[in-house]
Amino acid sequence: MSDAVRLPRALVNQLLHCAQSSPDLEVCGLIGAQAGTPATWYPVANVADHPDRRFRLDPAGQIEALRAMRETGEELFAILHSHPTSPAEPSQIDLAEIGYPETCYLIISLNTKGVLEMRGFRLGQDRHFGEVDLVLVETFP
Repeated sequence: MSDAVRLPRALVNQLLHCAQSSPDLEVCGLIGAQAGTPATWYPVANVADHPDRRFRLDPAGQIEALRAMRETGEELFAILHSHPTSPAEPSQIDLAEIGYPETCYLIISLNTKGVLEMRGFRLGQDRHFGEVDLVLVETFP
């Protein structure tokens, strides 16, 4: 559907660790990028009524993360959340509540046997999520 998303290994390790640290809840947050290169993880509290089954970014935390990005010259690159008991696929609720249709959505599934799964998606012109390839890189030039 679109070009591959290159993610630095250190950032991916940080995201996976965050998801593992709260295995019964959907963790969520924003990823900032410098000149299109993902760089910084901004965890944001999940304030959903049922944070074990869905996510809703805390509005104040989201505003704070976006402010911090602006101050460091970053732009919003991706929104990440985890699925404790379901596959790393966007749900109908994810589609219905999409707040930034132009950004990448990363989902981590903890519903695997010993290996975490992370997949990326973008919203297409047809209002359906299409998967993007994620490429792990050691460092950026």
